Amino acid sequence: MRGVPNVTRADAVAAVRNPLAFIAARWTPEPRTVQRAAFAALAMSVVLVVTGGAVRLTGSGLGCPTWPECTNDSLTTTSAMGLHGAIEFGNRMLTYVLCAAVGWAIIAARSEKPRRRSLTRLGWAQFWIVMSNAILGGIVVLVGLNPYTVAAHFLLTTALITVAAVMWQRTREGDAAPRPLVGKAVQQLVWFLVVASALLITVGTVVTGAGPHAGDSSDVKRIPIDWETVSKLHAVFAWIVVTLTFALWFVLKAVDAPTGPLHRTRDLFVVLLAQGVVGYVQYFTHLPETLVGVHMFGSCLVWIGTLRVLLSLRERPSLTADLPGPSAESALTTA
Repeated sequence: MRGVPNVTRADAVAAVRNPLAFIAARWTPEPRTVQRAAFAALAMSVVLVVTGGAVRLTGSGLGCPTWPECTNDSLTTTSAMGLHGAIEFGNRMLTYVLCAAVGWAIIAARSEKPRRRSLTRLGWAQFWIVMSNAILGGIVVLVGLNPYTVAAHFLLTTALITVAAVMWQRTREGDAAPRPLVGKAVQQLVWFLVVASALLITVGTVVTGAGPHAGDSSDVKRIPIDWETVSKLHAVFAWIVVTLTFALWFVLKAVDAPTGPLHRTRDLFVVLLAQGVVGYVQYFTHLPETLVGVHMFGSCLVWIGTLRVLLSLRERPSLTADLPGPSAESALTTA
């Protein structure tokens, strides 16, 4: 067995001053470890959306009526607060799990050799979004679940998912300049798809803010719009996104595009069809809580799928991919 090296006073001081550099000097993760860390951060972002939806759909939004404490006299939930308090407090605790996942992603990215500053920046961007969203979540509670703040809370989480998805993709790429795999016309079509998907999600938050699921059993303010009318507008945007996705798949087939964009467009189309079925069923069954929760999960998958289509339009090889010599050959044989 190998002995554990002694930690000197200088090591302890260095660890306190710059813990990331201290860890990076002593640990080099495998590329797959960095990829898994980035995926864990992305997965936890989606989990927070689902559990946040559970808080809302069970009427537990004010289970902890204040913030950052759960009550004026207790940091945690109490037995007198019942199930609603436990659900709301449990969702708050999951924020720490998300922070741990993001922290792991930052540490893994910082420790990778050679160092990739772009990955570290994406990790820190997630951290600051999480902190901002935690503060916004507290404001949501303090203003009594105002629907506009609730919508902003969800959209900021969508921003977190965006950065996490980009980081996950970048862990599987090199740092060379991106090379487009399709022409300008296809790229423009995909950007139309991205904008339409963003509008679809934004209008979806308005549907939620105007709909019957206020997040608490008390009299919570709603967005003063007829939610059925907004739901129909939401459906229009959904059909636009589906049409653009199908058109993109047709164009990619016509221009004999690489398999990457084709497969990701196909995956997005399947997710959209499933999401559409859930959306129509929940509309005609008067928004049962379970289906609304599934629909929220589906919205995350739609957005991630859209981003994956966008990111598949280019490739970024390793900076050393085109260099001749034995190192390049060994890299190819071990890949």
